[in-house]
Amino acid sequence: MRYALLLLAACALALPARADAPLTKLRIEVRSLADRPIERASVVVRFVEGRSIAKFGKKIRTSWELRTNQEGVANIPPIPQGKILVQVYAKGYQTYGQVHEVNEDEKTIAIKLNPPQAQYSAHQ
Repeated sequence: MRYALLLLAACALALPARADAPLTKLRIEVRSLADRPIERASVVVRFVEGRSIAKFGKKIRTSWELRTNQEGVANIPPIPQGKILVQVYAKGYQTYGQVHEVNEDEKTIAIKLNPPQAQYSAHQ
């Protein structure tokens, strides 16, 4: 019985510790076509697929909603690596939405928002 317990303890110690998924510090810069920062733009980041940190008893966060500062920058807290969907909404600009691959320790995503297009009508 003792040998079985010792063997079990030795096996448990020999297994490598479970490592958490690597994290990325994400910075999103939002600018106009004239290269001016767009402040107070809404930035939404959602996971499409990838590795997420599994922790017992804790909810896994899969989306973030932020606003840009006066320099047009939104800093996302460290997130697990994988594919993310970035959406940007700003008054007076077209909505932006695109999937990005995040594999680095730090990543900056530069986004240029277009002005709104003229509305199309079949009656004119």
